[in-house]
Amino acid sequence: MAKKKDNDWKKRDGLVYSTAEDFAFEGNQNPEAETLPPSQQQLRVQLDKKARGGKQVTLVTGFVGSDEDLKELGKTLKIKCGVGGNAKEGEILIQGDFRTKIMEYLLQAGYKAKKIGG
Repeated sequence: MAKKKDNDWKKRDGLVYSTAEDFAFEGNQNPEAETLPPSQQQLRVQLDKKARGGKQVTLVTGFVGSDEDLKELGKTLKIKCGVGGNAKEGEILIQGDFRTKIMEYLLQAGYKAKKIGG
């Protein structure tokens, strides 16, 4: 069997070669964002159907915090609405138009939420 190559070189941001014997690459290691408490979150809830084949989705943006906390909130919203969705890159996407139900839950949970658009 062939050895699996280390894909660490893809993370090196233009560094090609170093002649230093004691060189250790330290990439852009961003510390995980600390999750703000719900009362300090400024969430925006909107209806979106761009590049989705005309299908409507409810988009929750503005979450500041770790990916785990974002996914946990996304999971809770999906369960409350009884539909599928996705949570990544600071956005929660819920399939269908559930703006009012999501707004009610977020406000009850202590989040500062604002409905954007019609």
